[in-house]
Amino acid sequence: MKSNDILSVKSLAFAVRIVNLYKYLSENKREFILSKQIMRSGTNPGAMVREASRAESGADFIHKFSIAQKELAETRYWLELLCTTRYINEIQFLSLDNDAEELLKLITKSIITRKQNLEK
Repeated sequence: MKSNDILSVKSLAFAVRIVNLYKYLSENKREFILSKQIMRSGTNPGAMVREASRAESGADFIHKFSIAQKELAETRYWLELLCTTRYINEIQFLSLDNDAEELLKLITKSIITRKQNLEK
């Protein structure tokens, strides 16, 4: 499986987890503000990975993946805030944060590889 295929699968799986977290927060915890923030930032990386697969250029690819990096950083912030304010427990936080970190590493590696290929 190619790295972009792996990223597509993993970013979709992460987005599904975020959607389920949103449902949990809004239905069970009656939390509507933070849940919308994490829903937006946590589902965006998957969309950017999909958009990058049809990038018009190497620079466009890098741009899309850079947006995904920023959105994952924001998502990690919301996760930390949700844990600190006890909307989610530490186990939930660590599980989601580890997935976000894994995606971030894969995306960063893809950016580095694409930049190296552009320099050749």
